Amino acid sequence: MSHQQGHSPQVEGDAAGLTFWDHLDVLRAVILRVLAIVAVLTIVAFVFAEPLWDFLLAPRSSDFISYRWIGAPAFEITLINTQLTGQMLTQMWMAFCVALLLTTPWAIIDLLRFASPGLYLGERRAATAVAISGIFMFAIGLVVNYLVVFPLTVRFLGTFQVDATVANMLSLQSYVDTMIATSLMMGLMFELPVASWILARLGFINHKMMSHYRRHAVAVLLVVTAIVTPTTDVVSLVVVTLPIWLLYEISILTTRLCSKSSAAQ
Repeated sequence: MSHQQGHSPQVEGDAAGLTFWDHLDVLRAVILRVLAIVAVLTIVAFVFAEPLWDFLLAPRSSDFISYRWIGAPAFEITLINTQLTGQMLTQMWMAFCVALLLTTPWAIIDLLRFASPGLYLGERRAATAVAISGIFMFAIGLVVNYLVVFPLTVRFLGTFQVDATVANMLSLQSYVDTMIATSLMMGLMFELPVASWILARLGFINHKMMSHYRRHAVAVLLVVTAIVTPTTDVVSLVVVTLPIWLLYEISILTTRLCSKSSAAQ
């Protein structure tokens, strides 16, 4: 009897007499609210773009904090714009991306709140833990990208020359596209512990399997790191590889804790 009470789903919506179409109306209201917030934040980010661009363009100069940490030689990459509407469209695109980034955590929590009445207590707690952990790890991935991966990528590609007579002319659009691509890649890569926990809960993997294939995983991570951050500097490669390797070790620990939790139940 206590088992049923502890694991029964909430039914506030059904108790209130909500039909299937009523639930769809609620979901539509949630989606419209999210879209409205994205639109408002996009306008705000577009209007107050100067501090945003100061932040985004900082890694193109050797004055950036990460370059001072590794003692990088002095350099500065000059960005150009080749289209009449290029800078305007780029600013609109970046404003939208920032608004979407800021809105996503709230949207996930709001959607989880919408779905929670139909979930069992254990499922609701697990979904909340996954959502919060996923948001937190994605944010860490963005920070690591901004401080480590993207600066090293920009410095290497922006200063690389096949010959001294061939000057680099890096476009603003290329700079922004690279930042978005590396940010998304690192954000998703930092979801590895969360994904490992989910797969372990579903029984697809366990900590013994991940420990057994540790060497293979590290080799793959080295290849991925070399692709994400193309650099001939060994120190830079190690700086990028270290947090990714730590992610794999954290994933092993996560799956081990998941196995112990399942065994205790």
